[in-house]
Amino acid sequence: MANVDLARVGKNLLKSADTGDCVELQSLWQDRPAVMFFLRRFGCQVCRWTAAEISKLEPDLCANGVTLVGIGPEEFGLKEFQKLGFFKGSIYVDEQKKCYRDLGFKRYTALSVVPAALGKKVREVSSKASADGIQGNFSGDVLQSGGMLIVAKGGEKTLLHFIQDSPGDYVPLEDIAKALSISSHAKEGQRPVCNDDICTR
Repeated sequence: MANVDLARVGKNLLKSADTGDCVELQSLWQDRPAVMFFLRRFGCQVCRWTAAEISKLEPDLCANGVTLVGIGPEEFGLKEFQKLGFFKGSIYVDEQKKCYRDLGFKRYTALSVVPAALGKKVREVSSKASADGIQGNFSGDVLQSGGMLIVAKGGEKTLLHFIQDSPGDYVPLEDIAKALSISSHAKEGQRPVCNDDICTR
């Protein structure tokens, strides 16, 4: 887990998807712990599946006074993402992508994104998403990666800082609950066994 300068990154502005108002990132953890899921794109199939997975924790997070937040790097695809109800937390947009840069969420190049997007992890999660009826698209910034940041109430400390290495990487529900020291009965979606029949369609 890389060291995060919460005072610096906390000053970055986000735009609320609901109100259009701009707020500082640190306002999300000012009064309670916060789980912040940084999506690659709102149209990304893997991100949509991961958002639905994380949302399984929402009742437990709410019961323990934890804020659940989804953050995207652009508004492209936001309306459809909201309409289809993939995520149960509040949604914000980092229009400047400053949080993404400050938290070390890398950008792919046009050459590196293709092998990354075709990697085994991505194919496995895409297969699971398809099985769950979750589709995606390739609209928007396909070069941005994402991750997760969990911060204690008042910015006391970083509880978890996760940076995607592959577009198919995500934090298991168990690890999120463990970082917050809470119990959860959420059942993780079964990741499929990847073979040519499943993962190439």
